[in-house]
Parts: sequence; C-alpha cells; structure tokens
Amino acid sequence: MSLPNKLTVARLALSPVLFVVFFFPSWTGSLASASTILCWIIFLSVELTDMLDGYFARARDQISDLGKVLDPFADVLSRLTYFICFTGFGIMPIWVLAVLVYREVAITFLRTFLYRRGVAMAANRWGKAKAATYTAAGAAGFIVVTVDRLDLFPGFLRGLALASEAVFILAALTAVGSFMTYLVSAVRSERAAR
Repeated sequence: MSLPNKLTVARLALSPVLFVVFFFPSWTGSLASASTILCWIIFLSVELTDMLDGYFARARDQISDLGKVLDPFADVLSRLTYFICFTGFGIMPIWVLAVLVYREVAITFLRTFLYRRGVAMAANRWGKAKAATYTAAGAAGFIVVTVDRLDLFPGFLRGLALASEAVFILAALTAVGSFMTYLVSAVRSERAAR
C-alpha cells in the first residue's frame, strides 16, 4: 500500500478513536483534561494527514483509484465524527448536523454513480471551501469544548459558543453550495455522455 493510502487509512482508524476519547469523560466522569488534549492531538493528526496524503500522492505520482475513493470517504468519516461529538456535547445545532450528514450521503451517492459511469468527480473550489469551513468548524468546536471542560476563561464561553455556532452554520451553507455545484457538474457530464 502506498504512503498516501496509508495516511488515509490512518485517518479512517482515528475517527472511532476520537469518538471514544471525546465521550470518555461523559461515560466515566473522569479524565476530562486528558481527553481534551488527546482530542486536539487526534484532530490535528487527522487534518495533517488529510493534507499530506494528497501532497504525497501528487509528489510521488501515487494517485490511485483506491485513493480517489478512500480519501473523500476518510474525510467524511473523520469530520462527521467531530460534528457528532459537538452535537452530543450540545454546541452544534442538530439541524446543522442533519444538513452536513445529508450532504455527505448525497455526495457519496453522486460520486459512486459517476464513478460507475467512468467519471471521477474532481474537487472544485466550492468543495475546497467546504473542506476549509469543516476544518474551521472542527477547530472552533474543539476550542469551545476545551474552554468548557477545562474551565478556562469562563467569561468568554458564551461568546465563543456563539462564534462557533456561526462557523457551524457557515459550514452548512458551504456544504449545500458545494453539493449544488457538484450536482450541476454531474448533470452536465451526464448530458454530454448522451
């Protein structure tokens, strides 16, 4: 297995680990500080491996069909894991999570549909903007969780929570916008194929 695909698989493996580490203090009533630090390490590792797998795939000319399918799946699984955690923690509105989940399921269906027709759906500007806002939403959420769990700057918690909610809503809007651009592109591809 190539290095880019190994990095992608590592990202997949870290997703359920993050979920368990995040909720461990809720389940046991202990280790909130350790859990928070580990969540940051996992979050940063996931985001770093997301950048590095693409970089190494291009730099080493190791772009593969497996990577084209596995990488977006790993992105979805890891980032939806953050968002499920934030919703469970009470800082992400459930409707935002629903928009993000529906978008990711729909885009996965669309990618699969096009892939079976021999079309690989490349990332576009909207897709990259969506990925950037997802990362920003992840960082914003973990900042709020950190401030809350570690009781840091309690006077800022409400303001930080509102700011993170704005970033979550921005992520939902870019998710919908990117899906619409992919859908338009898919319809055009389908018409051109006919």
